[in-house]
Amino acid sequence: MGETTADRTGLRGDCGNCFGLCCVALPFARSADFAIDKPAGRPCPNLDEDHRCGIHARLRQSGFTGCTVYDCFGAGQKVSQVTFGGRDPRTAPPGDARRMSEVFPVVRQLHELLWYLTEALGLAAARPLHGELRSSLAKTEELTRLTPDELAALDVPAHRQTVNVLLLRTSELVRAGVRGRGKERRGADLVGARLRGADLRGANLRGACLIAADLTGADLRGADLIGADLRDTDLTDADLTGAFFLTEPQLNAARGSAATRLPESVARPAHWTARL
Repeated sequence: MGETTADRTGLRGDCGNCFGLCCVALPFARSADFAIDKPAGRPCPNLDEDHRCGIHARLRQSGFTGCTVYDCFGAGQKVSQVTFGGRDPRTAPPGDARRMSEVFPVVRQLHELLWYLTEALGLAAARPLHGELRSSLAKTEELTRLTPDELAALDVPAHRQTVNVLLLRTSELVRAGVRGRGKERRGADLVGARLRGADLRGANLRGACLIAADLTGADLRGADLIGADLRDTDLTDADLTGAFFLTEPQLNAARGSAATRLPESVARPAHWTARL
């Protein structure tokens, strides 16, 4: 497929340069993913004074699996160090602290788009669109550097729609070159589906719901997985070589093995091989 690994260093969470914003800004609902209820804007009780998680090493065992599958795509350090210039919300005026919690989810959405756009620029098949992709990348990065008030007022859905059109065109170009191109399964309800060993090469699985689906040994080479819900999806021994628009949060929510083949752009989740 001619994919090159693009530099996404700034699009990976750096907790050391963040004020624990995901543990403050986001709400939790008591469920299988979270052991407690927590409203948006209130610090998680597990957040220590140094803005680090006090139970990070045992989140899954403590009932906070939802935290282990979350990724801010680098938005945390951007808001902490750029948008608010390194001002600690615990010592900043209350208005600043509230605005930081409001702005963080906005920048997180923009950084997720930056992740996809950067990946698209590393796909050789999408070369005809590289000019438009670079322009969109620059525009999105520019938006992440708006003032707090400007970010709070930003129409993110409208910008996402504009970017999505470009990503759809990218997907068509990339999947067109996959031999045995798979079926159109965009947004499909595949909850619990038995797809063991299925040939899904070049499939469009954008937004597909694959919760608890059995994809053991499935061939997902060259598949578009943007927005696919992979919670508890069994990817044991599956081949995702060349699959694109796949994120680490998606993989962290799934199950897999040491034999699962992954694109170079993502890391193998530690819990796939660790004994819990």
